[in-house]
Amino acid sequence: MKILRRLYPLAAFLCGFVWDALTIGQRVRVFDLWRLGAFLVGAGLLVLWLALRESRELAEPAAETGLRGRFAGMARQAPYLLLQFFFGGIFSALFILYFKSSGHLGTWLTATVLGALLVGNEFAGRRYGEYFTLIWALFALNAILFFNFALPHAVGSLNSWWFYASTASGILLTQFLWWLSSGRPGRILPSWAVAGTLLLAWSFDMIAPVPLVKQDLAVGHEFVQDGTRFALKVEPAPSWQFWRDQAATVHVPDGGRLYGLSAVFAPLGIAAAMEHRWEVRDADGWRLVYRNRFQSTGGREHGFRGYSWVLDPQPGEWRLVVATQDGRTIGILSFTVERAAPALETLRVREF
Repeated sequence: MKILRRLYPLAAFLCGFVWDALTIGQRVRVFDLWRLGAFLVGAGLLVLWLALRESRELAEPAAETGLRGRFAGMARQAPYLLLQFFFGGIFSALFILYFKSSGHLGTWLTATVLGALLVGNEFAGRRYGEYFTLIWALFALNAILFFNFALPHAVGSLNSWWFYASTASGILLTQFLWWLSSGRPGRILPSWAVAGTLLLAWSFDMIAPVPLVKQDLAVGHEFVQDGTRFALKVEPAPSWQFWRDQAATVHVPDGGRLYGLSAVFAPLGIAAAMEHRWEVRDADGWRLVYRNRFQSTGGREHGFRGYSWVLDPQPGEWRLVVATQDGRTIGILSFTVERAAPALETLRVREF
């Protein structure tokens, strides 16, 4: 029985994570935002109740044996378990959304931290009553990340100023609840440190550009646009590289043209100024060769498509970067260019 009790949080986490992974992130639904908003409201009200209970010094019931004692202990612990549920629900959904919006190492690191907090929440719920400072910090993080996602969705804009506005909204909500709480238990300063850390991560492009989600990204030959059909011929990866959608090496003949094609999902009503950046590595690092800017509109389930090309790319290491025009990276595709004609009979058609 003890082993089962220890494994229960892990099992609950895995079941919830798999459910969110299957239902969230392929497309962002208004219902998801309302659900997360309800969890945040529930967590806020519950924190106020816990602060009131602590300020009244309602002592933990004396240990009793039998069924009555068990019910008394469960009643005492129930609010912390409910708070754990609210935090876990928000963390789980946001982790999925931010992970699927991550396109490079920095944003993946941030998503990994969210994942670590999600796992930690499953095991720390019983200790929330001992660390009110932790409760405020987790609430601030949940509130900021939720507003980072919901506010751009609500106003239909991905302008950087909305990130600052949503971060301010989250930390000010936390500050207000702390000020409103009975006895103001715990310290609020760490919550402000959380907000500062997120602003610093944003400045280093470590916050995924939610609610944009990269659906597909490829480079190849003979791009065709026929009405609503976008098609590109790509060189297939070796069979043992089952995780790759195309070969890591692209062959381009002298004077040839190399196309890049991307599909990025944005919710209906959101417009985003986006760009393709073609970069080549030289002695000084990555050098910009060409930038193509375009405007995207949300709503298409398989993502808004954008394309560009470079003429006669030099042999070497290249990467195609899909980003917002204010510098938020959505996805990066790295590849090597070799000077040769591709084997036409092996090319595979990919439609976007």
